[in-house]
Amino acid sequence: MGGAGVGWRIRCLRAGKRKHRERPRKNRSETMKVNPRVGLEDVRQVYSGPEGDLWELVMGEQIHIGGLTSSLDLAEKAGIREGWKGVDLCCCNGAGMRFLVRFRKAASMTGVDATEKVIQRGKEYTKAEGLEEKIRFVHAEATDTGLPGGEADFVWGEDAWCYVENKEKLITEAARLVKPGGVIAFTDWVEGPAGLSDEEADRFLTFMKFPSVQDIPGYKGLLEKNGCKVLRAEDTGRFAPYVDLYLGMLGKQLTYDALKIIGFDEELFGTLAGEMAFLGELAKAGKIAQGLFVGVKE
Repeated sequence: MGGAGVGWRIRCLRAGKRKHRERPRKNRSETMKVNPRVGLEDVRQVYSGPEGDLWELVMGEQIHIGGLTSSLDLAEKAGIREGWKGVDLCCCNGAGMRFLVRFRKAASMTGVDATEKVIQRGKEYTKAEGLEEKIRFVHAEATDTGLPGGEADFVWGEDAWCYVENKEKLITEAARLVKPGGVIAFTDWVEGPAGLSDEEADRFLTFMKFPSVQDIPGYKGLLEKNGCKVLRAEDTGRFAPYVDLYLGMLGKQLTYDALKIIGFDEELFGTLAGEMAFLGELAKAGKIAQGLFVGVKE
């Protein structure tokens, strides 16, 4: 969220308010809104530049809502066991894998991500914690990992699948990777039950650089379509209070650090804070949420 990358993004946001552009639409085959103007390269730019640094400043290495609390909750509800082997799709810097090896005693983890910079950072973090023998990184797209099928005890994801355009291919790949009886466990940013208007979705997806956003029934349906029994498909209730937390940290403690990342551009800082406040308003209105999902491959 900073430097030239953030400046480019904000220019896009401002341009979107001046021009009539194609609005996010519901995909005919899935119940989700999509933004045809955002693709994988946009996501790579976010996490290859200062924008990714700003997210890590606010959220820590675990760049997802709820941090360790959320990870522990998901692992417990998914029943992740000692000795299991897992795959983390859209693993970012590997924080989820390090959590699973350290706190759930996973035997080994393979992380897949499409952005080289976060993979390199993840390797450095993992080596610093002495966990490199149990964790490996693969540079690939989450919808086409190239990993062998039917071998993983579980597939994992935390607030990252919102960056994947084709959710159906993503769930299909997750189901391919796990063995029969294996678990697919993930959290993600989803459209809430109140629903987003076209204008709200346009602003939300453009700011976050999400090519699409699924809802809870949509993910549940995709898991079932791919031969999974769904054990959990629910709203964690964390989104709104955690956005308030992040805004408080930026405004009261991390202001200098955030400004340094974005080149001390105070106007840009105000714009970003406004967009984050908008996310909080959407969450409080039930229009976006953090969804939690656990499915078992039958």
